[in-house]
Amino acid sequence: MNIVDVRTKSEDELKQLVNDLTKEAFNLRFQKSSGQVENLSRGKIVRKEVARIKTVLRERTLGLNFAAAPSKKPAAKKPAKKKAS
Repeated sequence: MNIVDVRTKSEDELKQLVNDLTKEAFNLRFQKSSGQVENLSRGKIVRKEVARIKTVLRERTLGLNFAAAPSKKPAAKKPAKKKAS
């Protein structure tokens, strides 16, 4: 899930997502211990998504506004300096 998608969701939706993802992480830990997990990297992805969502929730609590993030434009290249002869 992209950070832009997370920031467009409401607070209730984000709380529900955190709840669902923590349940998924719990189930993945049990599957891993019993050797039934199919995708080993899914646990890491789930933890990062939970952290991303909790960060956005905390930003909203603090009143920080990152909804209109500046677009990343490539920096203009400086002209090459000529060597003095």
